[in-house]
Amino acid sequence: MAAATGPVGSAVGQIAKLKGARAVGIAGGEEKCRALIEEFGFDAAVDHRSPTFREDLEAATPDGIDVYFENVGGPVFDAVSRRLNKFARIPVCGLVANYNATSAPQGPDQLPGFMGRVLSLSLTIRGFIQDEFVAEHEADFVREMSAWVADGSVRYREHVVDGLDNAPEAFRGMLSGRNFGKTVVRVGADPTSA
Repeated sequence: MAAATGPVGSAVGQIAKLKGARAVGIAGGEEKCRALIEEFGFDAAVDHRSPTFREDLEAATPDGIDVYFENVGGPVFDAVSRRLNKFARIPVCGLVANYNATSAPQGPDQLPGFMGRVLSLSLTIRGFIQDEFVAEHEADFVREMSAWVADGSVRYREHVVDGLDNAPEAFRGMLSGRNFGKTVVRVGADPTSA
């Protein structure tokens, strides 16, 4: 999964491990990749900023990819899509690489090639918004995740920014990968100054 040190990607990877899967995370930079292994317990980490990203992804996924949790899109997805196995599944949670786009991508339309892979590999792709599952799965998720966080099986990080005036820059930083973990804007009195 890409953006694997963000709040969603890090949770998805850790849950995958708890459920018996091999977790390979994609993140930007050596520090984040190191944290994927040492802090979050992923099996492998790949730096999408590395000039050898495609080769590193291939080495980290020698048997291909059966499930790819998509929350980035762009060049990362292009590289991942070439590693997908027959019958691979792709839950699509976000496409952060495209959020700041002001025009269509340059170059030839790659959709026909991708749709050819969807057909020839029998891929399953499903977009979702988390509130689609609240009624049916919230109670189970809260019970399981609360226990995992309490016993240390699932860890998380928060990137805290102080002051509402800094919220726009915090948001830009989040979209460009400058944060690490869940970005939180703290407003009001500093709880440590009481």
